[in-house]
Amino acid sequence: MALLILGVLVWSLTHLFPALLPNTRARMFERLGENPYSGVFSVFIIAGLALIVIGWRSIMPTGVYAPPMSANLLSSALALAALISFVASAIPSNIRRFVRHPQMAAVILWGVAHLLTNGSDRAIVLFGGLTLWAVLEIVLCNKRDGQWQKPEKAAVKHDVINIVVGVVIFSVVAYFHGWMFGVAAIPI
Repeated sequence: MALLILGVLVWSLTHLFPALLPNTRARMFERLGENPYSGVFSVFIIAGLALIVIGWRSIMPTGVYAPPMSANLLSSALALAALISFVASAIPSNIRRFVRHPQMAAVILWGVAHLLTNGSDRAIVLFGGLTLWAVLEIVLCNKRDGQWQKPEKAAVKHDVINIVVGVVIFSVVAYFHGWMFGVAAIPI
């Protein structure tokens, strides 16, 4: 469990660093330069991911609570909304006019979807931990960045592209979920 917890902490603290300590981040960026700073940041993110994967796989899950539902329409809808929101962080669309932090919103939706279907100790650490990180990241970024300036209205075709790409990614992940993660996303 220690590796999983450490992985979630490394991932979270690395991502929180710019919002928690913006002046320190700016000084490091200035001293190191863009590419070296990005390299150091990437090393910490990859280390966090590696620890998460190794930690997750090394734990025999223990049930902490009975999930309120099995894989069903609500958890699938939340996962689909998460993927559409995540895609919207990269492709300008009207979704960004309603969601200030689409990547963080995606993590929250993804985490909640998984906590609704998995009540194990390792699920609480991973999905609960990353959900808490995303909430904290939103709060800190909003505090750092001040009042939200909503983007200009985008063409509807961008919304359609976001939705179609999100649905395609959702379909692929749902189909291969059992092979990739050992648990079928959609029971057959």
